[in-house]
Amino acid sequence: MPYTKKKRPYKKEYQQQKARGEHADRMERQRARRKVDKTGVDRNKNGKADRREGKDISHNKPLSRGGTNKDGYRIESSSKNRARNYKKKTTKK
Repeated sequence: MPYTKKKRPYKKEYQQQKARGEHADRMERQRARRKVDKTGVDRNKNGKADRREGKDISHNKPLSRGGTNKDGYRIESSSKNRARNYKKKTTKK
């Protein structure tokens, strides 16, 4: 529900994100995007590498599972990246 009677507590929300560990993962994603943009060709001069236009950076080992940029990442479509749910695979008995 939106804040109607008082201002939104951005500082408090930021502290909560840091406490939950979301901040570190967001920074890791940002570093990966920036590295791709810095090394890639940008013909239309919009700040994004041409091969990343409309795509996501997907980490080989998910950040939610303890992955980092050192584990590697790839460029793939946003629908494919966001549809993956990283649930534990079960074996049929």
